[in-house]
Amino acid sequence: MFPIFPVAIESFDLRDYDLIISSDSPPMKGVVTAPGQVHICYCHTPGRFLWDFHDEFKSSLPWAARPAFSITSSYLRNWDFSAAQRVNKFVANSRHVAGRIKTYYQRDSTVIYPPVNTSTAYVDNKVGDYYLHVGRLVENKRIDLLIQACNRLDRRLLIAGTGRAEKALKAIAGPTTEFLGRVDDKDLPGLYAKARALLFAAEEDFGIVPLEAQSYGRPVIAYGRGGSLETVVPYGESPQPTGVHFDQQTVQSVCEGILNFEAVEAAFEPTAISAFARRFDTSVFKQRMSDFIQGALAETF
Repeated sequence: MFPIFPVAIESFDLRDYDLIISSDSPPMKGVVTAPGQVHICYCHTPGRFLWDFHDEFKSSLPWAARPAFSITSSYLRNWDFSAAQRVNKFVANSRHVAGRIKTYYQRDSTVIYPPVNTSTAYVDNKVGDYYLHVGRLVENKRIDLLIQACNRLDRRLLIAGTGRAEKALKAIAGPTTEFLGRVDDKDLPGLYAKARALLFAAEEDFGIVPLEAQSYGRPVIAYGRGGSLETVVPYGESPQPTGVHFDQQTVQSVCEGILNFEAVEAAFEPTAISAFARRFDTSVFKQRMSDFIQGALAETF
């Protein structure tokens, strides 16, 4: 349905508003505004299927659909760029996304990290002997790499979440991997707090789950691309590391990440990790957004 989104979005009548805030990924920025109105776009990411992942997305389609996608995506890229020029102020949810906004829209942006609820987190002194993954079971999370790495290293892995890739992931899982399904909100804190570390193999624009784990004082073993470069402080680069990075989305690289973590596991201080995560708390987001909005309005009115 995305090809008709531009028409739908541009049909909204927003004439009665002084301030419009769009939460964009990616069509919502295209609302039509008038002079004197302030439009702030909180951009989660420029549409990946239109820009940097265009070729990968096209190759995933059936052959018969690819010519139509090529024509449609060319039109949508032009519209997406034009819509971005109508925005008064861009806010990016990470430095990674700010770079993509600059590359594809030629616009500057202010980075304000998304809200993470860290206020109720706690540090547990009794840590279990398992690694943890939390999130939707979908292909781009690369959970298959985590499972195969734990198979190879004979490490216990708990997977919390459901999704379309569940059947395929269960087919490759060894005896040390346990699928928990959808975990209730009241049970998730205990999983986080007692995990040896969180495993995270996705390339995310930001990534909230690593910070949720860190709010409970637990380190993160993450793929060193995208938002993980901003949310996980690797061992060796700071006196108070919060995790380790691995370099490639391969089973071997994940194995190396786990072994590198285990070699320096004692160096991670749970209270320091938790304190780092609190920098991203919801209260910080609210204050920074409020200040930004007030500044944008003051420039206009």
